Amino acid sequence: MTEHQASEHVHEVLPPILELQSITKRFDNVLALHDVSMQINHGEVHCLLGDNGAGKSTLIKIFSGVHQQTSGNMCLEGASISFANPREARDRGIATVHQGTGVLPLMSVARNFFVGSEPTRGKGVLRRMDMAEARRVSLEQIQALGIRRVEDADQLVGTLSGGERQALAISRALYFGARVLILDEPTAALGVREAQTVLKLIRRVRHRGVAVVLVTHNAYHALAVGDRFTILIHGEAADSFVQGERTREEVLNLMAGGEELEDLQLELEEIDAEFTPSA
Repeated sequence: MTEHQASEHVHEVLPPILELQSITKRFDNVLALHDVSMQINHGEVHCLLGDNGAGKSTLIKIFSGVHQQTSGNMCLEGASISFANPREARDRGIATVHQGTGVLPLMSVARNFFVGSEPTRGKGVLRRMDMAEARRVSLEQIQALGIRRVEDADQLVGTLSGGERQALAISRALYFGARVLILDEPTAALGVREAQTVLKLIRRVRHRGVAVVLVTHNAYHALAVGDRFTILIHGEAADSFVQGERTREEVLNLMAGGEELEDLQLELEEIDAEFTPSA
């Protein structure tokens, strides 16, 4: 069985690793999310799409324990669960890599990889960070994701490219037990080549059987790597579908608001008419 077949077999047999059932979130009188349901499966990339203000950030904060839902239910491997804080979510295997990746530019690759969880050697007053182990593991894990250009674990993270920083953050999350990897706009600040690097990383993670939630407003990137899709509009799930069920144009139209886009087109034509000389 190939690696791809193994990944497909995993999420066909197992129930969803994470499931949201009719999630609603209010902030005082503001309704941020309303009745959102979605399933996150092992070995799948579930793309959460939507424009700015659609509710994507609020939803991933519920996933990761920053916020708790006002109503609705979240299940982890079939059991109802609610995270009091992000540490609880991480301890249960839900890791979030934010757009800035949370790396420290003036620290080395090895120190960034283990920050807060440093391997040690010796005892008592002689206890110290095991830098040899930190260097070995960090390079091994980053290169396992296909990033061969990083060859020195003492290299400052500030000298890495955007894609390489994403690889560091992703490999660190996987090493410390992530089973659900939430990527918050990982390609938003990257050029074309670096964005392609990140999309390749996502595909490699998927083939490890890890569930990936790709949060993005870039439909092109989502359609390139996604297996399942949920589109949020004004805090509601406007559509859910699997790869191949919607064309790129249909997805873009949904994200743009459909009828709103048609209304805009009519208004633009009216403006053009104002400046068109009469015959």
